[in-house]
Amino acid sequence: MTPMETHVKVLGVLEIAMSGFGLVGAFVLMLVFGGALGIIGASGDSDAAFAMPIIGLTGMALVSFLLVLSIPGLIVGIGLLKRRPWARIAGIVISILGMTAIPFGTVLGIYGLWVLFSKETEQLFTTAA
Repeated sequence: MTPMETHVKVLGVLEIAMSGFGLVGAFVLMLVFGGALGIIGASGDSDAAFAMPIIGLTGMALVSFLLVLSIPGLIVGIGLLKRRPWARIAGIVISILGMTAIPFGTVLGIYGLWVLFSKETEQLFTTAA
């Protein structure tokens, strides 16, 4: 196993781990907002009818946002581990977009770009095809 093969595997595992954190965060937010809706609904307060749709839409938007950010990283991580040719290009895109998530996303993005732009990595993915 060449050093770049190891780096591609490490990058794939890190992408899956970061996506896993995002998915866990989405699940926690779903529980928090769902619990808040349940408490407010059970309170019987007259203002609950006004607050519940706002809280529900906010929770749904946050959970959807985290899912939209996390699921592509999970798919790319699995593709990198299986050395699928499309995963290299998608990994470059995910690395660039992930650099906005300071500090961990920036570090992972820089590492991902270094690994995926390497000539040896490019050869690994062309021979895998």
